[in-house]
Amino acid sequence: MTLDAAALQVLIARLTGIATEMGAVLARSAFSPNIKERHDHSAALFTPEGELLVQAEHIPVHLGSMPASVAEVLARFGPGTDGWPRVAAGGQVILNDPFAGGTHLNDVTVVAACVVDGELVGWVANRAHHADVGGAAPGSMPADAVEVFAEGLRLPPVVLTDEVRELLCANSRTPDERRGDLDAQVGANRRGVERLAGLHASSDGRLPLDEVLAHGERRMRAALAALPDGTWRFADVVDSFGPRPEQQVETHVGVELRVEGDTITFDLTGCDPQRAGNVNAVRAVTVSAAVYALRCALPPDMPANGGALRPVTVVTTPGTIVDALPPAAVGAGNVEVSQRVADLCLGALALALPGTLGGASQGTMNNLLIGGTDDGGRAWVYYETVAGGQGGRVQGPGMSGVHTAMTNTRNTPIEALERAFPLRVRRLSLRRGSGGAGAHAGGDGVEREVELLTDATVSLITERRRSAPWGTEGGGAAAPGENWLLPGGSADDAVALPDKVTIDVQAGDVIRLLTPGGGGWGIPGT
Repeated sequence: MTLDAAALQVLIARLTGIATEMGAVLARSAFSPNIKERHDHSAALFTPEGELLVQAEHIPVHLGSMPASVAEVLARFGPGTDGWPRVAAGGQVILNDPFAGGTHLNDVTVVAACVVDGELVGWVANRAHHADVGGAAPGSMPADAVEVFAEGLRLPPVVLTDEVRELLCANSRTPDERRGDLDAQVGANRRGVERLAGLHASSDGRLPLDEVLAHGERRMRAALAALPDGTWRFADVVDSFGPRPEQQVETHVGVELRVEGDTITFDLTGCDPQRAGNVNAVRAVTVSAAVYALRCALPPDMPANGGALRPVTVVTTPGTIVDALPPAAVGAGNVEVSQRVADLCLGALALALPGTLGGASQGTMNNLLIGGTDDGGRAWVYYETVAGGQGGRVQGPGMSGVHTAMTNTRNTPIEALERAFPLRVRRLSLRRGSGGAGAHAGGDGVEREVELLTDATVSLITERRRSAPWGTEGGGAAAPGENWLLPGGSADDAVALPDKVTIDVQAGDVIRLLTPGGGGWGIPGT
């Protein structure tokens, strides 16, 4: 079945609307502030063969890596000889294993098949960051982890039964919140299956999904063919891979970008070996970051589906910081190495396309994790990524106080945060002057102070505390970030904290974060 251009766009819009509605159901029914307020979740649809069909505009690091999770699900539960998925009707599959298509253990993926009258129409999937899945510290990203076993419960693709649900909840410090968030994920997939089945029925059983993918491939190949052929290299560093003195050393990363006709290759085989720390990314995360960077360099209406990915190759070496193997700890790989891979690939693309791409954005998610027990004996865990500066752009200055690159979350509203947790936000403002100078200056970072109202454990997973977000086309670098502990809330007694650390704090202590700005674009004064 061949569609004309108008009908194809209508079909893509209807499919994308299903994914967007799934995300809305998930956010509105979730229990945790991390999902219902920050929207730390994503949703997508897949073909019967598991190829990405459409995605909602959610979290880049989730969406680019989710096809690897769906591939693992299909390998274990895909159609048998009778064409039916090997999961009971209405059943769903859950996984969070980073080495089976996941990212880090907090990101729990739930996948469901859409079967209509014996025909497998496609798959729906969503991924959500659960604030705690066990491990050595509240929030499941202990800064001193050297193996994945310290980061929480690891689930390969398994059918989501009541027993599996209770297994996950029993390993979390906040089981009721986990049950609520899992129910929201299941409900989101049910809505997606219902809508996809309805769309299938309205098309008389002839959904031309192959047309959607073919369109994506045509658009991508045309865009790549318009780029200059050549090879470009770019290098950067990861500041550290843990809090111990021997871990406070740089890790080197680099990419070779090759454009040949209507194909493109991101070769990251020159990156350093994986480390005895949690700053290791699995391959799915690295692929996600490279694809994100490419989309930033191409027209904004470029389709985001499996067809568009066919001309794109990402090359990695297993056992490196960008393609970690078990039992490596990977908690920070998803949130920090992903940011650095995006910087790398954007830097190489800026060389290939001079004058078109802006300076580096803050290059970190500034992960803040706090957990403990309140006065009533209830365990609680708070997780948030903190905004920073966007790089100066060709069109104008970078934005200030925004989430950039591989995260697309919101901030937790102060009112919601203080209602849910024994915390008080003492300060939230822009960090004036932290953006890099340039014809178009980089955006400013954020100053944030959070006071503890009870004793708790705090983990910080941050980057760009020593290295700085770079500028392009002559623009200046931005100010690196800073982490501080203010004992008893006193600035006079402030203690500088490492970029990655897990510490016990007391009621009245304050955590102060100064996040990086964005690099500038263009020579200042021009």
